[in-house]
Order: sequence, then C-alpha cells, then structure tokens
Amino acid sequence: MKGKVAVMSEPGKLSFAEYGLPDPGAGAVLVKVIRTNVCGSELHIWQGHHPTKKSGVMGHEMVGEIAALGEGVVTDYAGNPVQIGDRVAAAYFITCRKCVPCQQGQMNLCENAYKHWVKDPEEAPHFHGTFGTHYYLPPDQYFYKVPDNVPDAAAASANCALSQVYFGIDKTGVRYGDTVVIQGAGGLGLNASAVAKEYGATVIVIDSVTSRLEKARQFGADHVIHMGEYDSVEKRVKAVQELTGGKGADVCMELTGVPAALNEGVNLLRYGGKYISIGNISPGQMTPFDPGLMTRKALTIYSYMRYDPWYLNKALQFISKNIEKYPFDELLDAEFDLEDVNIALDKSAAREITRATIVANR
Repeated sequence: MKGKVAVMSEPGKLSFAEYGLPDPGAGAVLVKVIRTNVCGSELHIWQGHHPTKKSGVMGHEMVGEIAALGEGVVTDYAGNPVQIGDRVAAAYFITCRKCVPCQQGQMNLCENAYKHWVKDPEEAPHFHGTFGTHYYLPPDQYFYKVPDNVPDAAAASANCALSQVYFGIDKTGVRYGDTVVIQGAGGLGLNASAVAKEYGATVIVIDSVTSRLEKARQFGADHVIHMGEYDSVEKRVKAVQELTGGKGADVCMELTGVPAALNEGVNLLRYGGKYISIGNISPGQMTPFDPGLMTRKALTIYSYMRYDPWYLNKALQFISKNIEKYPFDELLDAEFDLEDVNIALDKSAAREITRATIVANR
C-alpha cells in the first residue's frame, strides 16, 4: 500500500511523491493524517525565510489516526493506552534527552529537534512531515491521545499554536489580574487570548483585520484595537494607556511575525513589564529598536522557540475543558484537499484566509 507526500523542492515550488507505507520500528508509530494545518511557520518556509528548512516534506500541525504501532508502543507519552484507530496529536519535533539543552532541562531547545523533519523524502521512512496521507513518528517524538470530546478541527491546532502560547504564558508567569496585550489575532493570538483569559488576565488584542478582531472577542479578548483606526504606534500606545489607567500593559505578546512589533511592544508595556516574543522566527529580518527605553523601563524580554513537548497534552486538555466556552473548531476558516496544498499556502501568505486546513484523506 502506498501513501502520498507534498514535497517542496525549493521555496514556492511543490510537487507530490508516492512511497510504500513503512512498518514502524520499535517505539515508532505510523499515523494516517486526518487534518493538517497551514501554520505561520509553513508560510516562512514557503517564502524562503526559514533558516534551516529549504526543501522536503512540509507540514507539522496535525491530528491523525494510528495506522500501525511499533514494538513496545502501548501508551502515549502521558501513559494513556493506545491502539490502532485512536486519534492522536504529536509534537512536531523530537527531544533527544542527550544534548546540552536537554540535559539542562530545556527540552524545547533540543539540538536535534529537527533531525527527522529536515530529511529528504527519498530517505526512508519518507513520511517526515504532515502534508501527506501519513506521518511517521520516531521513538523520541512525543504524541498524545486526543480526548473524545475534542473535534478534529480543534485537535489539529493544539500543536503547535496552542501548545506554543500556553508554554510562553506559563513560563513567563502571567498572573491573575495582569493586563496582557496580544499583538496579532492569527492562530497564535486567538489561542493566546483564551489561555491568558483563563489565567485571569484582562486581554487586549491588536490587529489590522476586522474579522480577526471579531474572532478575538470570541476567544476572550476584553478589548480590541484596530490598526486601521489607531493607525500609528503613538495612537495604539495611547489606547493601551487609556485601557490600563495610564500605566501600560503588564505583559505584551508578539505573535505577528512582524519585526516592527518588537519596538512597538516596548512602548506598550508598563515600567517593569514583560515582553514575550514568539512570532518572529526568521533571522535576518531587521527592525529599529530603542534599547534605552527598554532599559529605563526595566523590561524583561522572553523569547520562546518550540515548547516542552508535554505542553501538547496540556493544550489538548485545555481544549477539552473549555470546548463549550471558546469556538476552537472555528479557528480554521478554509478547507483544502491535499492536492491543493500550494493554493492553501499562497492564499494564506496573501492573508486572504486566516487559518487553512488540509484534509489529507478523503
């Protein structure tokens, strides 16, 4: 039996290849992809901005069904029993547990995280990314069973959008009563709004797209700031000041991938505030910055790449607990067949759609 994968030969160019389905080795799992999403990271790759991923099988956000289990695999990474047919979500990277960051407890920074993701599709087991009919999970790749009450459309976004912002908010120490400003109301921003709200924060979301801001309110935003109405940094700073009694935000999250957001965020924060950078992941994209203002305001800047893999399980449980409260299944606003991945990527890059999902097996 064969499966299919979408292969990027170079940024902006994609074709398809077929391979025989592999038998998973000891500790590995073969997953049949149900849904896989176009994440912001995919757009960076598609446009040639990613520092390491320049070709190969794309895709990393997915929910799938276990097609085959390797020897010794009887549970997921939370100890839940698994069998063929169960729905699972997987972290898109491995944690080797042996490199310097892993040994320091920073498993999100594993030096071998992309060991399999960057492999050539010609190299077995071929199914190295989620833009395909199947996905191969090697032994060091965490995966978790999806709760029964979590629909496919919601589960597909748990990795990486929800897991990433959950990790950032948790590690930074957002507290009850904080005011959190979120720059960007895409997949990261909407999930962050819900998490911050559940932490007891007052949430302010900034974006330039009306439909995104409307969705942000559904995901817990107390206030929204439209960049068309507040069309300068000064106006947006004034708006945040007015909403915070003149002091500024306690926490600001950059979830846009726009370099200029960094300097704006510094202006949005109160003295002693915290800035979280997650969206800007492409080195070499420069922006003016005011380090003197940062120092005088005594700000703390946190940047997060990936997440500790068990946060994926936390994310799935978060969705399960709050499934009636936030419209997680509405995060995806456009659906494509696997054969139309390139169209999904182009429309997403042009911001014609917010979150595209690929139905891999019709």
